[in-house]
Formats: sequence, structure tokens, C-alpha cells
Amino acid sequence: MVRTRFAPSPTGYLHIGGARTALFSWAYARRHGGQFILRIEDTDVARSTPEAVQAILDGMAWLDLQHDEGPYYQMQRMDRYKEVIQQMLAAGTAYYCYTSREELDALRAEQEARKEKPRYDGRWRPAPGKVLPTPPAGVEPVVRFCNPTDGVVGWDDLVKGRIEIANAELDDFIIARADGTPTYNFCVVVDDWDMGITQVIRGDDHVNNTPRQINVLKALGAQVPQYAHLSMILGDDGTKLSKRHGAVSVMQYDEDGFLPEAVINYLARLGWSHGDDEIFSREQFVQWFDLDHITPSAAQFNTEKLLWLNQHYMKQAGAAALVPQIAARLQRRGVDTDKGPDLAQAIGLYLDRCNTLNLLADALEVFYVDIHPAPELLAQHLSEEARPALADFAAGLEQVAWEVPAIAALIKETVTRHGLKMPKLAMPLRVILTGQAQTPSVDAVVALVGRDTALARLAPHRS
Repeated sequence: MVRTRFAPSPTGYLHIGGARTALFSWAYARRHGGQFILRIEDTDVARSTPEAVQAILDGMAWLDLQHDEGPYYQMQRMDRYKEVIQQMLAAGTAYYCYTSREELDALRAEQEARKEKPRYDGRWRPAPGKVLPTPPAGVEPVVRFCNPTDGVVGWDDLVKGRIEIANAELDDFIIARADGTPTYNFCVVVDDWDMGITQVIRGDDHVNNTPRQINVLKALGAQVPQYAHLSMILGDDGTKLSKRHGAVSVMQYDEDGFLPEAVINYLARLGWSHGDDEIFSREQFVQWFDLDHITPSAAQFNTEKLLWLNQHYMKQAGAAALVPQIAARLQRRGVDTDKGPDLAQAIGLYLDRCNTLNLLADALEVFYVDIHPAPELLAQHLSEEARPALADFAAGLEQVAWEVPAIAALIKETVTRHGLKMPKLAMPLRVILTGQAQTPSVDAVVALVGRDTALARLAPHRS
């Protein structure tokens, strides 16, 4: 059975690159009827925080990437790691090393002076016929892995193709620190082994870890999973994605008014494709997803495309479905949506004009609060020749049937009677009723505002 995992470190929020890794791992498991495991790699005690753990869980829940097992926490598996380390010491695949920090620094300096790659020289590594030094008193040793000294370690990467590293390039890395805590590369191996992971899908910043992890798995007699290393995501400007590109936290997209369906659809297309399909459901994605069509080159983020997708999913959801989200956003601003027009109707009027929930909330807020149009906007659009027509229109509003066709007819009658072109009346109406110069059809805006509110807002400008 296919078993994939997502294994973030809780040292910050769930970022977009991590979310894409989680999505691809989840989709691969779903595509093959397998299981998706969530594992929190929290051994970096100094940097891991409960808040970061919660941010990861919140991001996964918002994207609806449901795990079948977990979350497992590495800090809760310390006894298991120490057990395996003892087994490796007994088997001779690991050994105690008493080299001090000062000795390692001196070794590095000598190697750099000779223009050699800095690496541990194996001075405490057991070997037939080799006499080891006497362990120094009072020094707590680290545990190092006996890495093979010849041959190559290789794998057929499901994204990058065949990768081989000479074992001579790898030194005996530390698998347990002097205080007994195991290191990242060792914990990952034991976790993947114990959890029966069959495919490891992760970022290509882990490529250098893979040969070490494979060698440890082989030393343990464990099955080596398949590996798929995803290339990095670049920002809109072609440089590495970072905070300066804006929202890189998954939950920031929620705060900025994006729908999870849009983010999922967009992430799916960051480095993977199914022909020319740009828009597809979560179900279609699972049905189509494979690792053969992941590009080994870096994917470039395109904010405009994400906004386009978000508007598509907003329209697909429809006004009624968006009411709770818009109401919540307005209520957080202290806006009471009960005091104004029907919110679903208001959303329906503006849905074609906004590509985020926040922009939609911005546009609709004016219908639920007292507004004071900017004097310069009024001066620009309310001409002296339009004032009599405005007063005439306001008088007609008191009696007109409150429906868009009747209001539209009243506007036409008024501009005809006063010999004006439509914008001469429509523009000041927009500004007075909404404080905005750009709105949907002015007759629909008048109808949405409501008779009492429209008359109240027009009153100061009727003379």
C-alpha cells in the first residue's frame, strides 16, 4: 500500500512551499488508495513552538488536507530513537566519538588550508586492527554513523531522475548528540521505517540529506522508499520566494480573502500540469495526479493567476454561499450587516467586480455604515447643471416602485427632462450613495441602497 507523509518542522507558519509538498503527498496517497501521514518534526526544541504547531494544523485544516494517521510528534518518540541507536552500536553500524569541538575546528582549518572539503576524518571509527585512543575523562561522546567508505549511493528520483553520490563524499555524520538527543537525519530514517513510508515527496533542499538517509536505512535492513524532490518556488520577480513577496503563509491567504479551493487549484499547477487544464476540482486533481508530470525546474509564482482563479471560485460558489464569510469580515470591522440591504443580494451585485473576499467586503461596507463622500470627489462629479436634475430624481424616488426597471426608467426620464447626458446624473448618484465613483449599474445600486437610505443620502444635495 502507498504510504506518504508530510513532515514539517514547527519553527514557523505553514508556508506555500510546504503546503504544495503536503498537497502532492496527500494527492499521491489518495490517487493510489493509500494513506497520508502527518508528522511534526519538533526535535529542534529551541525553535519549535506550540503556536507553530497550531499554525501547521490550522493551515492543513483550511486546505482540507486530511491525514489518515497522526499527527505524530518526534519528541514523543525519543525512547524509540535511543533504542535503535543502541542496536546500531551493538551491530557496529554506529560508534561513539569523543572528538572535541576544538579538535574538529582544528581539523577543519587544516583541511581548508589544503583546499580539501571539510569532513570528519574517522579518528574514532572502529576498524579491524585499529587501536582506538583511550576515551578522555569527563567527555560525553556523540554517536556517529559508520557510513560506507566505497561505492556509490544512488536512487531513481521520481522527479529529478537518477542521482548518485560517491560514499567517499560523505563522512560519518552524527546521529546522536552528546546529550543523547538524536539528530534530524536519524529521526527521519527511523520514522519513515517505522511508519512504512513508501514514497517521500519533499522539497529539493533535502536532496543532500537523501544519500545519508538511504545508507542508514540500508544499515538497518529497512526498505528504502522512493524519493521525489520538488524544485523550489520562485516569486513573481523570478527570485526565491520570501516574505517580501507578500503572503507566503497559508493562513495569510485566508486573511487576505482567498478561498482554499483557489489556493489548492493554484498550488496544484505550481510545477505540475495535466495538459492545458488550468481549472479543475480537487476530485479531478486526485484522479489526474502523478509524479511523471512534475517539472524538475523551479516553478514561478504568479499572483495575477491566483487572483483570477480566486474570482472564478468566488463566482462558482455564488452569493449565498459567500454570505457567512463576508458577514464575518464586516463584523470584524464592527459593521452590522443586519442594518442594511440583504447581504446575498449585495454580494451578487458586486461579485463580478471583486477577486478577493476582502475586496468584496470593502465594496459592500458602504451599504451598512454612514458614509461621507470625499468633497473633492463630489466637486469632480456633481456639477451645478446636475443639481436640479438630482433634486428632481430624489423627488421621484419617493413614489417610484422599488425595483430596478422602475428606477432605471426614472433615471432616463430625469436626464431627458433636464437635457443631460446619462453620466451627468449617474456619476454624482454613485458618489453620493456609495462614496465611490466606480460601481455596478447605478439603477441596481440605488435599488440595493434602499428607499429610506437613498433619500437620506441625497437630502443634503437636493438644493
